[in-house]
Amino acid sequence: MDLQHRNNIKVMGDGPATLVFSHGFGCDQTMWRYLVDHFTGRCRVVLYDQVGAGQSDLGAYDKEKYNSLAGYAQDLGELIDQFATSPVILVGHSVSAMIGALVDRQRPGTIAAHVMIGPSPCYIDVDDYVGGFKLEDIHSLLDTLDSNYLGWSSTMAPVIMGAPGQPALGEELTNSFCRTEPEIAKQFARVTFMSDNREDVAGLTTPTLILQSSDDIIAPVAVGEYLHGVLPNSTLCLVANVGHCPHMSAPCACSEAMDSFLSPWIDPHVD
Repeated sequence: MDLQHRNNIKVMGDGPATLVFSHGFGCDQTMWRYLVDHFTGRCRVVLYDQVGAGQSDLGAYDKEKYNSLAGYAQDLGELIDQFATSPVILVGHSVSAMIGALVDRQRPGTIAAHVMIGPSPCYIDVDDYVGGFKLEDIHSLLDTLDSNYLGWSSTMAPVIMGAPGQPALGEELTNSFCRTEPEIAKQFARVTFMSDNREDVAGLTTPTLILQSSDDIIAPVAVGEYLHGVLPNSTLCLVANVGHCPHMSAPCACSEAMDSFLSPWIDPHVD
């Protein structure tokens, strides 16, 4: 299997560490462009598309393999082996933050640090845990996706993006959702929103920066606070931003927080 073709892998930049950028549901690697230029002069950067997204090889999609996040974690581990040089920092948006946590659990010592942007280990309210959605809300969302994916995308993508002062970003996310092959998107949505990765993140000692928007319909502040509580070496940074994609709508705030957190790896000689 040609991984570069399968995941449309792009490698650029050079430096003492590798940043692997992993996009969320309905997105692709192009949505990292607001951050990437900030880092390519100081480190190696690896971009890729999840199978089924962007310019990935749709022929590589396997419904059984990708019926859980483990299939996506397997892909990410493979591309780290082939294209990343240590130390490796995973920058994961939304569900990809949990995919990165799975890789870390499966391959202890492979990941030097995580930057989790809008992460959520579980989207459903369970007992005292606040995920942001009731189970019936998730079932309703998935039923709507199944019956009218393009209509759901056109309605929900701008809401998910937020960024009320930047309507072009909502349009970009809508177009990205609509470009995704509907059957693949439906399965990835079901896998994403029904996953519960709380056991996978609990006690994970890898240094982690949690970047959480102050107003996010998908991952409320309570989720970031929960993760901060269960990840012993974590830093929680609230970004003043409306929406689930602060790396697009508030890139300066994100890059500033990342600079401070990542300094030991990407600027090792700076005191």
